[in-house]
This record gives sequence, C-alpha cells and structure tokens, in this order.
Amino acid sequence: MRARIVTFMFLFSVLSYFDRTILSIAAPGIMKEFSISETEMGFVFSSFLLSYTILMIPGGRWADRFGPRNVLTGFAVGSGLCTALLAAAGRPGLGALIGIGPAFALIRLAFGVFTAPIYPTSGKMTYNWMPPHLHARVMGIVNSGAGLGGAVSPLLFTWMIGSYGWRISFVLAGLATVAAGLIWYVTVRDHPPDAQPVVHTESAGARWLHLLRNRRLLALAAGYFAVDYFEYIFFYWIYYYLGEIRKLDKQDSAIATTALFLVMLIMFPLGGWTADWFNHRFGKPFGLRVVGIGGVTLSAICLVAGLNVDHVPLSVGLIALALGFTATSDVVYWAAAIDVAGPDAGAAGGIMNAFGNLGGFFAPILTPWIAQRFGWSAGLYFGGFLALSTVFVWLKRENQVPIIAID
Repeated sequence: MRARIVTFMFLFSVLSYFDRTILSIAAPGIMKEFSISETEMGFVFSSFLLSYTILMIPGGRWADRFGPRNVLTGFAVGSGLCTALLAAAGRPGLGALIGIGPAFALIRLAFGVFTAPIYPTSGKMTYNWMPPHLHARVMGIVNSGAGLGGAVSPLLFTWMIGSYGWRISFVLAGLATVAAGLIWYVTVRDHPPDAQPVVHTESAGARWLHLLRNRRLLALAAGYFAVDYFEYIFFYWIYYYLGEIRKLDKQDSAIATTALFLVMLIMFPLGGWTADWFNHRFGKPFGLRVVGIGGVTLSAICLVAGLNVDHVPLSVGLIALALGFTATSDVVYWAAAIDVAGPDAGAAGGIMNAFGNLGGFFAPILTPWIAQRFGWSAGLYFGGFLALSTVFVWLKRENQVPIIAID
C-alpha cells in the first residue's frame, strides 16, 4: 500500500505539471487561430498562478480536515475536467459568449483552484503513511514528478496536437488525470489500518494560529520562497535564454530544456535519499541540514561556472546541475514542514508552498527586468544567489529539525 500511495502521488505530480504546461505549447496555434495578443495570453497564463497561490494555504487545510484521499481525488477530477474544458474555450464554445481570452483565463483560474492542494496534501499523506525516516525520500519522489511532467510535455503534447488537434488533445490529457483520480479514490485510504486516531485538544483556529506564529515554519517558508524563485526562472525563461542568448536553434533548445528537467527529475529523489541516509547515520537534523546547505552551495558553484563557459554543451550541463542541486535542497523543506506540524502537516505545507509560489510569481517578472538592465547572466545570478542565501535557514540552530510538533 505504501508503494501504491507513493506511485500515485508521483503520477499526480507528473500529470499536474503536464496539464499546467501544455497550454503554453498549444498557445502559438491558439493565438494565431483567434488573433489573441501576447499580452492577453500572458494574462491567461498568470490567471492559473493567481488562484493556485491564493488557494495553497486553504488547500493544505482541506487535507487536514477532509483527508488526503478525498482532497487528492478532488484535485485529479477537478483539474482534469478543467484541462478537458479548454477544448470548449474557443469558438464555438464559451469564447463566443464572453470572449476567447476571458474564457481561457476563467478555466485556468478554476484549474488553479483544484491544483493548489496537491503538494501540501501529498505531505499530509506522507505523514499519515510513511515512517519518519522515509519522509524526505518520499517527498523527493513526489516532487520529481514535476521534472518528468515538464520534460515530456513539449515533445508529447506537440505530437498529440499534430495527430489529433489541440481540442481533442486537451480532452485526452484531462481524462487521463480524471481516471487516475478515480482509481486513487477506490484503492487507497487516509490511514493505515492500525493507525491511532489523532485527538486534537485545541480548535482548528488555535492550531492555525500556532502554525502562523511558528518561527521555524516561517523560516522554512522564507527559504522556500528563495528556492522556488530560482527554480521558476527555468520554467519560464530557460528555453528563451538558450535560444535567444546562447543562440541554440529551436530543436537544440527543446532538447536542452528537456535535459534540464530530466536532471531535476533525478536530483529530487536523490536529495531525499541523501537526507534520509545522513539522518539515519548521524541523527536528525544532520541530513536535512547537509542537503539544505550543500544543495544550494553546489548549485551556485555550477551556475557561476556554467554562465562563464563558452562551450555550449558544457555550459548547458553545468546550468542543468545548478537546477538539479537546487532541487535536492527543495526536498528537505517538505520533510522539515512535516516535522514542524505533525498532524497539521497539510496546513504547514500549504503555508510554506504559498510562500514558494509567491517567489515563483516574481521570478518571471523580475528576471527579464534585471536582464534588460544588467544582462541575462545577472538575472540568473540574482536567482542563484537568492537561493544560496537560504543556508542561513539551516545554520540557525533553532530552525533545525527534529522540531517538536505544535505545542
């Protein structure tokens, strides 16, 4: 059952990133078909991130209240239906009633609502089912689905559009997510059969207040803001950087971008496994601290080297490692948030991930702004060294874990 749960959470992570990135792949054709401007399509893209970030904290709370089985089912069915509904956003369809841009934006806004709980809820399920010495490893596997989803979507969805058209392709992608959610609901449970029920002595409001006042959780949230900022640069701008700045052609840019996310796919679980191994060997929080500090430090070294190498394949490889080492650091934040909150792991993950996605919101805006004034290397350096600053989260003794559950 544990293996099944981890497999499904990994699959949900893959499907989530596949569904959230495929609109950008279909966008050029949709923009030409309906004469949508770049600014209007940018509004469509940002509508998802708006609702996704705002609903992150409530989404984590839903996992604690209604159970991760129900919430992840709602994620899969709701986000899958929203993906399929993109087929009806044009003309004929909803676009004929309210306009093409608003129709796509409205559906993506709803998509963000359903998608928001996925990672906080996975953290809650990990707390319910997995022994503490596996927490970092499991969250590493779950988060690695983001790398796989981002890596396969350009190639697979481009093929799907060429074979079936963009409308049917959205329907097929959405139905796959819905099907996974229904199978999940039938085959898993919230707790192991022998689990003892958690009896809260405080109201939900009081526990929320403890979380929001917990300096350790707030330190993790601030660190995760910086880590996500750096990672989101790659989701939004790395293809452009490779093509326009490093002068790779479209095919080579696509291959290099895919390679970057495949490195991310590998490094997420590697970071979790490494943290758990060190924890087992030397005691918690040694492993979380080593990976949290070591990941961003090695990332900064690789980034500086990669941006100063003229040999393009070597430069791409070093930049890929910079992203990958940051991914290893990403994982330990989730393991630490689970330790902070215990039974309220969903809410804690929601708070932390809301801060992370706030960093992701600023990254695509600030990076080109910095690049226009100081060059693209400066834009990447800023993100890399912002992530490097998170070493202070792990150096400060009171922010290390194990951390006593909410007291």
